[in-house]
Amino acid sequence: MLRYIIIGAGGFLGAVARYAVSGLLTARLGSRFPYGTMFVNITGSFFLAFFVTLFLERLLIGPNWRLFWAIGFLGAYTTFSTFAWETDALLRDGAWSTALVNVLGNMLAAIIAVRLGTALVNSSWMVR
Repeated sequence: MLRYIIIGAGGFLGAVARYAVSGLLTARLGSRFPYGTMFVNITGSFFLAFFVTLFLERLLIGPNWRLFWAIGFLGAYTTFSTFAWETDALLRDGAWSTALVNVLGNMLAAIIAVRLGTALVNSSWMVR
């Protein structure tokens, strides 16, 4: 039961963070393009790779912290279901090129963010 509480606590905070970050970017950049969702997907991919690599390869921490961060917080923070819905809305509106930019931007930048997160943990400045 403790695992569910840990995941739930992380999920609560991740969902609040996603809402705040996405809302802030939408307020600043407008809603014509889903900038908030793209930013959350990219940063979520980076931090997932960073934390999982850090926890599995560098730090000996308890599994509850992995549950909190990887499954709870980042599971709720990333928004690929929202990404899919917003992309479909762009397609329904006939904005095919904008939908393509959204898909390619999210996917390529998220993969690059995963590589960067892993590389940062494996870089020489990280304490071994």
